[in-house]
Formats: sequence, structure tokens, C-alpha cells
Amino acid sequence: MDLKAYKMDGLGNDFVIIDQRIHNIELTKDQIVKICDRNFIGCDQLIFIKKNKELDVFLEFYNSDGSTSEACGNGTRCVAYLLSKENGKEKITVRTLSTVLKSKIFKNNLVETEIGMPKIKWNEIPINENKNTKNLGIKIVDKNNNEYIGGTAINVGNPHVIFFVKNIDNFNIKEIGPIIENNKLFPKKCNVTLAKVINESLIKVKVWERGAGLTKACGTAACATAVAGNINGLTKTSTDIEFELGKLSIFLDEKNSIYMEGPVSEIKEI
Repeated sequence: MDLKAYKMDGLGNDFVIIDQRIHNIELTKDQIVKICDRNFIGCDQLIFIKKNKELDVFLEFYNSDGSTSEACGNGTRCVAYLLSKENGKEKITVRTLSTVLKSKIFKNNLVETEIGMPKIKWNEIPINENKNTKNLGIKIVDKNNNEYIGGTAINVGNPHVIFFVKNIDNFNIKEIGPIIENNKLFPKKCNVTLAKVINESLIKVKVWERGAGLTKACGTAACATAVAGNINGLTKTSTDIEFELGKLSIFLDEKNSIYMEGPVSEIKEI
């Protein structure tokens, strides 16, 4: 059977990519969890590449807990690079569960993806109450038991909540992340980001990813953080988001559409 699978990452945010264009193999939730297990192959997300008549491909994303994800920015950039190597095109367009994403491939493994317009209305996030999404009034506590109230909610294909704090290292995101992810306020759960504004063009972050846990990087979290920074008057329309292993550059155009650019790894066949 001609089934191809690959391993790639964007700033350490890693993926197993299974090409299902020739043979469409359905995997059970348990099988997806097994593939994502760090004691087996291991990855943050599993990606299926499927045929699409109108566009280059259709992408399905699965978190390491087996749940589906509507969007994955770094994963989309990785697949765009893979397809570009395959077909020689510098522009790749894919469909996901939530939208159509256009990518451009540059030299030195740099890939830019247009994520599209952010959603900021309470029912678009979604959240269960008509609340001010700029400040949800959620309490988080740092390691010294100091309380912080805030949380800006943004949907960039999937739901995110961003907390701007003075020192992200003062918080235990492994404790805070799952509590907020599973808060009853979020019917589809949410991704959680702790963000420290270094200056109006740079934000450092730590991310707890819905269905995957603590991750080295997250493309949609970078996009949501840049939008949240701009909404709160903390950053410009062009912002670098710094993760453990590097930066993603986020730009908002005149229509407020989000562009994300950053490196991807080389392709490893598995």
C-alpha cells in the first residue's frame, strides 16, 4: 500500500503528516493517540492530507488527545512547504474544517500563511455568555499567590484566550492551562496563552494548547496574541511572537487580515 507519512515541525511545534490522497485510511481515536504518544512516534498534532477538487488539498487536524482541531497555523505552513517541494509551486492553497488558507513559500524554509480575519464577538469565539471578550475577567494566580484578572478572547480558526502579564515565568501554565481550557465558559474549550509585552513589536509567550497541552510553539496562538496586543493598544500591526525556539512574525493588513511568517523544518519521511 502506497501510504506516505512525514515528520515536520515549526519552531518545535511538531506534526506527523499522513498523505491520504492515494489511500484514504481511517484511524480510530485510540490509533491517533498512539501515533501522537511521545513513547511511540510522538507529535503535538496529527495531520491528514486529503484530495480537494478546487484547491491543492484538504487538511484535517487532530490533537494529541485524539480530538479534532479546526485550524493549525504551523501545521498548515509545514504542509504548504511539503506540497511546494512536491509540485514546485510557490503558492499553496488548502481547505481546512474552518476556512481556506493561502501560503507563500520563500527561501531558507520560510513560509507565510494568511490566516484571515480574527473573530472577537462572544458568540464567534465561542463563549457561553455575552461578555466583553477584550477582558473576560478571569482570575489567574501566579506562583507567589498574586491574583491577576483578565483574558482577551480571539478566534483565529480556533478559540484562544490571552493573558498579558509582567512575567510569564511567574506562572505555572501546566496548572493554569487545563483549568481555563476546560472552563465551562468555553463550550469548545480553548487554547491558553501567557504573554509578556517586551516592546510594541515583540511579545514573549508560553502556550497551553487545547487537546495537546504545553507546546513549544503554536501558530494560531501567535496570531491571536498579536491581535489581542493590538486590540489592547500594546503592540503595532506588525509583531514578532517569541517562543522557546524562535519567533513567528505576525502582520495585520489594512483589512485586519492576519499573516503569519516563520521557519519550518526539513521533511523527514517516516
